[in-house]
Order: sequence, then structure tokens, then C-alpha cells
Amino acid sequence: MNLEKLFTMQEELDRYIQTNNEVDEDLFDKKGLALIVELAELANETRAFKFWSSKGPSDREVILEEYVDSIHFLLSLGIDRDLNMLAEWPEPMADKDLTSIFLKTNKSILEFMEQYSMSTYQTVWSCYGTIADILGFSYEDVMEAYVAKNQKNYDRQKEGY
Repeated sequence: MNLEKLFTMQEELDRYIQTNNEVDEDLFDKKGLALIVELAELANETRAFKFWSSKGPSDREVILEEYVDSIHFLLSLGIDRDLNMLAEWPEPMADKDLTSIFLKTNKSILEFMEQYSMSTYQTVWSCYGTIADILGFSYEDVMEAYVAKNQKNYDRQKEGY
């Protein structure tokens, strides 16, 4: 999946939000924490780790929206550290256990936050590709959901979210 369009859309949204809210500080750490929180919200909606519960996962649409919430912050972090030249989504990992990949994704985010580089950034993307693969999300699903959520984020800003 080509990421150029997503980076462009995210850069425009970030600029709009920061201008609209008169933010001029470095937001890297806040966006990193936001990404970790969004990952946890995604894990919660899948319920993959909830061995004690017989309740199933949330609806596919809910899970997909949580997934693209993460993608917004992942893109934004790359923009903040000039890593937005990543043109293609890296290959997913072979791991097919959702709980395991959530843990690996969290670890990869923390490693990226400590030592950002194209290599650590690609690892986070690879983890997210694996999550999409396990959840049955195609790149087209992700793109369509991202575009819809991007517009929703603009609408929220206009409404004083």
C-alpha cells in the first residue's frame, strides 16, 4: 500500500489542528503516548487477551475505526521526525497471535520513541500491518476508513472538539 497519500492527508490535518488550537510546541511525546493509548483501545475492542470473558469482539467497523486512530498518530510521528518518505507499507510479520503482536507493537512503539530511525519506524508499521492481516483488514479497508476518520477529525475540530 502506498503511504504517500496518507502522509499528505495527515500532514494537512496536523497543520490544521495545530493552527486551529494555536499549538507551537513539540508534540512528539504526546503523540507517542496517544499512539500507545490507541493501541490499547484497539486491543480492548478485539478482546483478544480477555481469556476470562466469553463476550466476543466489537463489531468490525468499531475495530477498524480504532485501528485507523492508531494510523493517524503513527503517520504524524513519522512526519514529526522527517520519516514521511516511507513510501510503501512494510511487509507484515509472520506472527499470527493477536495478543503477541499487540505486545510486540507496544514494544516497537516504545523503542521508536526512544530511538527514532527509519528502521524502528518501519518495525512499528510492520507490526500494524500484521494486526491488519490478522484482523482481516485489506489495505483498501484501511485507506477507506482512514479517509472517513480524517474527515471526521476535521469536522470535530470545526465543532470545537
